[in-house]
Order: sequence, then C-alpha cells, then structure tokens
Amino acid sequence: MKSKSILLSLCFVFLWKIEALSQSNNTLWYKQPAQYFEESLVLGNGKMGASIFGGVESDKIFLNDATLWTGEPVNANMNPDAHNYIPLIREALRNENYALADSLNRFVQGSFSESYAPLGTMKVNVKHNGEPKNYYRELNISEAISRVSYEVDGTKFTREYFISHPDQIMVIKLTSSKKGALNFDINFESLLHHQISLDGNTLSISGYAPIHSEPNYRGDVPNPIVFDENRGTRYTTLFSIRNKDGKLTQTDRSIALSDGSEAIIFVSIATSFNGFDKNPATEGVNDLEIANNNLMKAEGKNFENLKKAHLQDYQSFYNRVNLSLGKTDAPNLPTDERLKRYAEGKEDKNLEILYFQFGRYLLISSSRTPNVPANLQGIWNPYIRPPWSSNYTTNINAEENYWLAENTNLSEMHLPMLGFIHNVSQTGAVTAKTFYGVGGWVACHNSDIWAMSNPVGDFGHGDPVWANWNMGGAWLSTHLWEHYIFTKDLDFLKSNGYPILKGAAEFCLEWLVEDDKGNLITSPSTSPENQFITPEGYRGSTLYGGTADLAMIRECFTQTIEAAKILETDPDFREKLERALARLYPYQIGAAGNLQEWYYDWKDADPKHRHQSHLFGLYPGHQITPQKTPELAAACRKTLEIKGDETTGWSKGWRINLWARLWDGNRAYKMYRELLHYVVPDGVKTNYARGGGTYPNLFDAHPPFQIDGNFGGAAAVVEMLVQSDDNEIRLLPALPDVWENGTISGVCARGGFEVDMEWQDKSISRLSISSEKGGKTMVISGDKEKEISLNPGEKMEIKW
Repeated sequence: MKSKSILLSLCFVFLWKIEALSQSNNTLWYKQPAQYFEESLVLGNGKMGASIFGGVESDKIFLNDATLWTGEPVNANMNPDAHNYIPLIREALRNENYALADSLNRFVQGSFSESYAPLGTMKVNVKHNGEPKNYYRELNISEAISRVSYEVDGTKFTREYFISHPDQIMVIKLTSSKKGALNFDINFESLLHHQISLDGNTLSISGYAPIHSEPNYRGDVPNPIVFDENRGTRYTTLFSIRNKDGKLTQTDRSIALSDGSEAIIFVSIATSFNGFDKNPATEGVNDLEIANNNLMKAEGKNFENLKKAHLQDYQSFYNRVNLSLGKTDAPNLPTDERLKRYAEGKEDKNLEILYFQFGRYLLISSSRTPNVPANLQGIWNPYIRPPWSSNYTTNINAEENYWLAENTNLSEMHLPMLGFIHNVSQTGAVTAKTFYGVGGWVACHNSDIWAMSNPVGDFGHGDPVWANWNMGGAWLSTHLWEHYIFTKDLDFLKSNGYPILKGAAEFCLEWLVEDDKGNLITSPSTSPENQFITPEGYRGSTLYGGTADLAMIRECFTQTIEAAKILETDPDFREKLERALARLYPYQIGAAGNLQEWYYDWKDADPKHRHQSHLFGLYPGHQITPQKTPELAAACRKTLEIKGDETTGWSKGWRINLWARLWDGNRAYKMYRELLHYVVPDGVKTNYARGGGTYPNLFDAHPPFQIDGNFGGAAAVVEMLVQSDDNEIRLLPALPDVWENGTISGVCARGGFEVDMEWQDKSISRLSISSEKGGKTMVISGDKEKEISLNPGEKMEIKW
C-alpha cells in the first residue's frame, strides 16, 4: 500500500508539472503589478466591482458599485412640443430636402444621459525593508479569486482577494511567512464628495455622487461636474481589519496593522439607489445601515466559510459550460506576453478558450443587480467623466453585452437587462408621445440607470447622425423574446415579455408611414452613426426608410406575433402586425452586390464604417440565412467584404458573429484572432484609427476600454459551434479549420435545449441534447438531419 501511495503522489506531481508547462484556460497571470487600469485584474459580485493593481508597497484598488451613478430620476416630459417637428421633417424628406431635414431633426432632441460614477480608490500600503523577488499576480476565473505573492528578505507575502455575492462583501486575506513581518495600513480617496470617520476599528466613508456629469466627448465645458449636497445618490464604504496577531492602530484617515502575520480585510459598500423612479436623496434606501449589516454578518464568519460560500455560488454558474479545442503546444507565459506571442500568428488554443470563458466571467461578475445591467464598462470605471459616460448605448453596445447570456447558459445574468427594459418602457411611453406623437414606447441612442429614453443631443446641440436614432425599443424588445425562446418560461412571456413586446410593436406600427409606392417605411430615419452621400453630393444623416430601422421592426413584429399566438391573445392587434409586416419596404441589393443601408443606392460617407446596423437581419436577427435567403446572405457577405476586417473592438465582436451566421468559420476565426490583438494600455485615448483589440488584462480595446467586445467575442465562439432558431439546432455551422477537434458542454439552444458534443476531424463523434421543459427540434450537422422529441428533464444521446 505504501508503494502504491508513493506512486500516486509521483503521478500527481507529474500531472501538476505538465499543467504548469502548458497554458492555462482559466488563469490570467503576470510577473509584475499593474501600472494602468487596463492591466488591473477585476473582480465583481454583480454589484460591487474592484480593479486590483497588486502593487508591492502600495496596492491600489479601484472600487465601484453598479448603482452609483450621477443624476436622479429623469423628467421624461422634458420637451413636450418636440413631436410638432415630425410633420415638418417628413415634408422636407418628401421634397428630398435632406439638409433641411437634418436641421429640423435637431429640434427633436433632449438631454444627455447621466454617467456611471467611480466610488473611489482603496490603498493598502505595506511596509517592507528590501526589494521584492519572485513576484506573481493572477486572476483565476474558474474561482473568481485573485492572488498576489512575492518575497522580501526571505519572507513570503501573499494576498488573496474575492468579492462574495452571498455575503455582499469584499474579502482580502494577507499573510506573511515570518511572524510579525506583516505591517500595513488602509486609506481611501475619491473624486466624489466624501467624509472619513472612524468607528472602533472600522474606517467609514460617507459621500454622494454628482447631480450631473457632462459627457466626456463634449470636451472642456463650464462646470462639467455638478455637486449638490442635498441631491444625488448617497454611498457608504466601510473597511475593517480582523487580525490573527499583531496590533491594530488608527489615525483620523486610516486603519493599520503592525507586527502581524495574517489579517483579513473586509470591504462593504452600499448606495441609496432605490429604483429608477425614486429620488436617491429623499426616497433612497439607508446605505449606511445596509453596509453596516453586511459588514457585521461577514465579520461573524471565518475566512474559509466565506470563501466556500463564494465558490459555491460563483461556480454554480461558471461551471455550466466547458470548452476544449484540442491539443495545444503553446508555452506557459504571462498573459501579456502570451497575447503578444498570439499576435504574431502563433497557436494558443487555450488562450482562445480563456478569452471565451473570461467573457462569461465578466458577465457573472457585472450583471446580478435587479434592473441594473452591465454598462459600457461592465461595473469597472475609475473616471468621473468616463468614456461615453459609461452609460447604456442602445444602438448596439448595451445589447451586445447580453448576446452571450442565453447561449452560454447564463440566463440569470440576463435578468437585470430585462428588468431595465421594463423600466425604459415606462419612461419610453412618455417619450413616444412627446417626441414622436405616437403610442407604445420608444428608446433612443442612450440611456442610464434612470431609464432615460429620449433622443439625446442637449436640445439641438447633437448631430443627428448619432443623436436622433429611435429604434432602441424595437431592438431592446428582442431580448425579451430571446429569453423566452431559450428558457420556454411561459409565465415570463405572459406577465413580463409580451406586454413590453407589444408596446414596442405599437410604437413601430404607429410610426410607420407610406412611401410613394405604398410600402411602409420610417420617416424620419437615421442609420446609427453613419452618413450617406446623395447623388448631388450632400452628406447627411436624416432620411426615410433606413434599412436598419425596417430590419429591427421586422424582428419586433415577428416576435410579437409569435408571442401573441403562443399566449392566444390579441388576435386583432396580431392581424394588424401581420398586414404591416407584409407591407414593409423590402431589403434592397445595391449595384455593388451589397445590402443597401439606405432607401436608395447611395454611397456611404465612410464605406468602412464600424457600425453595420443594416445587417441586423443576419445577426442578431433571424431574417437572413445562407439557406433560406441566399441572395440576401450573399449581399451581407459583400457588405462585410467592402467594410473590411479592421475596425473597433465591439465592432469586431459583431462582425465575428455575422461571419459565423454566414457559415464562414475561417473568416470568423480570422477576426476572432484579430480581436485578441495586443493593445498597449495608455489611459483614455479615443482613436478609432488604432483599431480594436485586447488590453493586457483581456479587457476589450474599443479603444479605450469597452466591455461589449468581450461579450460579443465570447458569444461568437458559441455561434461558430452551435446555431439555433425556434425549430432547429445546427451543429458546427461555422467551424474553423484550426478547431478540427474539440468538445463543448452546457451551451444552450433556442427551444429550451442544452447541447453537449464532441467532434473529431470536424465531424460530430458524440452528441447529447437535454431539455428541462421538453420539446421537439430538428438537429442538423452538415447534410445530416434528425428530428428529436424530448420529455421534460430528458437527456438524449444522439447517433447519426
């Protein structure tokens, strides 16, 4: 028995060494602390966020809370006469006077959104006498735990960080291998107004967010940040130290431990946010009480129990999906060096898996607060005027954040977005009447935690090319249907999904007008952030019958009709939608073989523009497929070829999905590799010409950092391997040649199915499909088809 035990031990050592020599698919690691935000390692429990730099003598940690925004509930009735300009704009468009239409469109604008705010910076200052050696910093995304270790004068120091969802607390464990060698203090600074006080061994910060923050793209304007001590969201941050040994001391602005060997730091955060329609200063929740209660409960538990609860909660989501892409020969390198090597065109399949799972990690970490979805930066933002206000940009970015929610088996993380859409539908009903003179509800280019729904632009200062787009409601509503069709949750569809779908469809139905051929079109229309050039040479934004508008309306109408049929309700309204759907101005193919973006075959002001909104029907919509609409699919392909592959981070994420829907796995893979192109961190520098890529901490580089590229890229991996609609599941539809062998388990398909499969030499070798609710679907792989029918809870092994 003893020799057998020794043999087993040797085997474990051997396997451990093999793992150490090969690249990890679940760990980011580095040989040095972070210098820039885009090198920091991020943690989150869906509400509290932390960006950890891991410095030796001073460990800087940016802190955020998903509910800490500037502003207060929006006045949806801010421009009650705006709708009076709609007939004037339509008349200008009927006369083909696009310059006049652009100028009039400025009167159909309201305020800018508010901004996601930084809470502040925690600093853990550690006293050392000597130079550090053997520095190591990591983030294990299979655990949602970050670690730092190093040695000073023969003493090993370690730190372990996690943010617990069950306990709503951040926990940091610090140790030294030598007794009495651990000496540190904690202090805090913030760009927000705050006061610091001491309550025993607890450092307490109370403060409030600005009542307004001007968007960063407006440049140097007077008083860009406005504080009012009687208005705005309140916040509380508490720090405490639980020491195993040593001595605790305090100053008026810090707490400290001296001569220790082990200590636990607790960080508790709460805000007064109490909903999109409640004043956070006068109707807010008690942030101090919430933060105190969470701190007291956590302090009553030992570290191992806190960690165990955190792991059980987090891994219940993360472990649902596993992916392997076959053998890899990539060496074991720090993540920043690994990205640089990959950019040289070298193989690293585990990096491709890591990026995919990192997207899932980020969604779990940033989207667990009811009605508060992940914003442009997830929940990680250090700037008081963050890029694009770190808001919800609904002409692609907010939606792209959730493309991976359902198919990567994270449906629960979709719920904050669905709750947010419910909020926007309420403010959006006012916007529909006052800005557009119609019923239903609408959302426009930007929104924020206050569910702002109006077109932006500061009442005429915004360029209609981005400020006046109004199809956000039609696009957002599709998320409700997607949640239903993936989960088959009939109660959700009846009580929540359908009423909102119907409201979005009502707006679109009333908004449509006839063209001179009797087709239904939108007027006025814009295509997100792109411009046309008329034959006369006018470069403009406002037109009628934009392709993107009509694609989104098609999707909205189709899904609302299907929902009404399932629920056996609203037959008269359903009939109206069916008639309107049949009359929508059809897709047009231009002289170059491309899918037209404009009503006419006009030139694009920027043929390689980062937006490709008119391809919505291909992805994320379901109107265009290579099999069912081959001519339109070919036109989409031509459009993508004209645009080229060089674009910003989130746009690359979208284009990968588009190429996957065209069943071109090699082109999708080429762009996936480009999405992982190494980008040097340099702070906030907006330069589209630099192109997108990935920062050293795997954050998406728009640039600057926007999280949507991470989410879009992760969603695209599944799209290459499994595609589905209400009636079929298509396996390996866009498998790149380099992924000839692999396995994936736990991914979800429309119809309420879950797929596990293995493939060898690009052919399915093992397949099982399960369904919690049961149902029928057609399974397709290449030229093979098989119809299956599952009972609720059944899992079926399928052999061809």
